[in-house]
Amino acid sequence: MKAAVCYEFGKPLVVEDIELASPGKGEVKVRLAATAVCHSDIHDIKGELPGPVPFVAGHESAGYIDEVGGGVTSVKPGDPVVVSLLSSCGTCFYCVTGLPHLCEARFSRKPEVRLRNKKGQPLAQRGGVAGFAQYVLVNESQVMVVPKEMQLDRAALLACGVITGFGAVVNRAQVKPFKSVVVVGTGGVGINAIQGAAYAGAYPVIAVDVLDTKMKTAMDFGATHTVNATRDDAVDAVRKLTSGRGADYVFITVGSVAAIRQGLAMSGPRGDTVVIGLPPVKDMLSISPLELIGAEKTISGGFMGSTNLKVDIPNLVKLYQTGRLKLDEIITARYPLERINEAIASTEKGEALRNVIMF
Repeated sequence: MKAAVCYEFGKPLVVEDIELASPGKGEVKVRLAATAVCHSDIHDIKGELPGPVPFVAGHESAGYIDEVGGGVTSVKPGDPVVVSLLSSCGTCFYCVTGLPHLCEARFSRKPEVRLRNKKGQPLAQRGGVAGFAQYVLVNESQVMVVPKEMQLDRAALLACGVITGFGAVVNRAQVKPFKSVVVVGTGGVGINAIQGAAYAGAYPVIAVDVLDTKMKTAMDFGATHTVNATRDDAVDAVRKLTSGRGADYVFITVGSVAAIRQGLAMSGPRGDTVVIGLPPVKDMLSISPLELIGAEKTISGGFMGSTNLKVDIPNLVKLYQTGRLKLDEIITARYPLERINEAIASTEKGEALRNVIMF
């Protein structure tokens, strides 16, 4: 079996043989068909997020169930599935109250070593998936069956980018029709936040980015207005587009503390700034509480679109099948595993919404 493994932060990924354990109780082995390159993978590879090395990155995947461990009942060999980093125990407080993405066990579980390189050295599974590989071993709760006719490069997008952006709007913020929405950053997650805002009936839906090339794409995905932050005063432009009040919701999909501060300035009274993008772990946000108190503003986090895989994945598949959710248009290019460094470089330069590694 082959996998892309990062041995040193900032170095190119290398493709080599790895050893994968057999499925244990509650685990499934998946033969991957596709893994999309997410900006979180780039943060990992650059050492901007905490975690052990060496590791196998990749977490936005889809494939076919290859083997199942003891006690697995929800899937069987041959089933096509989305593979997500979201795992849940099904019995903790958050799971039973409808918030399995916040599962207590997921945050406290100490993962066993499931991957090793040829030297026998343990390899960490980034995101609990390690999707830059031909096979992955994950908990049963991390997979969701999709229709056999669905192409798996499209299905892979549902594992992270789509649910994170779309879900932040629909699940986390629960945006209502006619509320004003700003999306800062129109990459793979941002474009799906725009889709979510359009689906929810928001107006206006304002896309903010620094590249004119992304503006047309934002409009194609549901934005009603665009702002180039390098050419215009983005805060002033947003206020003009929201009758001088500022936006009801601002979604920050880029990993930048400066963008979070800017988002707060764009939001109006009782506006909610939802932080989705992951800044480097060492970056700290400093704001005056008075900025929040006087206008009753809020700032909140949005983790993986507050997604319940068993509910949201089937719903998103239905939206896609009926033409109400764009997935085909999100894929910029497809690469074999051997060209993964090219796919990552293209993504880092902002040239792609999603590049997909095909197996």
